[in-house]
Formats: sequence, C-alpha cells, structure tokens
Amino acid sequence: MAGAMRSTVGNLAPGDVYPDYAAPIVRSDANGVRELALARWGMPSSKKMIFDNATKRADKLRAKGGEVDFQKILEFEPDSGTTNVRNTSSSHWRPHLSPASRCLVPFTAFSEPGRDAAGKYRPIWFKLAVIFPRESGRG
Repeated sequence: MAGAMRSTVGNLAPGDVYPDYAAPIVRSDANGVRELALARWGMPSSKKMIFDNATKRADKLRAKGGEVDFQKILEFEPDSGTTNVRNTSSSHWRPHLSPASRCLVPFTAFSEPGRDAAGKYRPIWFKLAVIFPRESGRG
C-alpha cells in the first residue's frame, strides 16, 4: 500500500513496537526508491530536555553531599529520545521536518499516553478496523 519497491528487513515477526526499539518504516533511499527498512523508533531529544535531565541528576547527587562535575554529567546524559513531534515551530525540530527526514510507519494500532481516574499512567490504544473485501458470490 505504501509503494515500497524494496525490502531490507527480511521476515518480520508480528509484535508491538516501542520507543527506542527497531520498527519497520517506509522511506526513500538515496536514489529515491521507496524501501521497507528497520529504524530506531523516535526522534532525538532537544538540548533543553537533555540539559534539564542532567540538572535533575546533578541536583540528586548534590543532595547526597557529593561533588558534582556538571559538564561531565551533561556529557554522559543519555538521550532517551522522544516519540512525537508536537511543536513544529521549535528550532530543535526544524532540521527534522524536511522530506529527507520523513517516513511512513505501517501500523494497525498505536497508543498515546493517558491517565486513569486515579491519575496513574495508562496507555490509550487506538486500533484500525480491518475490513476484508467480500468474496464474490460465485460457486
């Protein structure tokens, strides 16, 4: 359906896809040919998010009475990535909005973060209805 003319993924086992794991995507290769490929799910975190996370980590170490080399903490702060681009006017996302960074993600269901009545995290799932064409009435 996505017009992928080439596959580099081999046989894909059915299953769920989660952020920071490999997932099938349809993209254009260097020659403009659509291909089905595996890619890490997500986008890089903003510098502000990484800085804020490193600050929290440094503050926890300071609270324990330790010496803190903030530049080292910042250097080694992991990039957990983000799954959704919600603010396309942010300067962080501009380089990732070009056609070269775009892809199609084949799916039949996905979830978004949600909360239950008690405020506890619960994913909210959305599922596509699968409609099969009717068989011809011959026979």
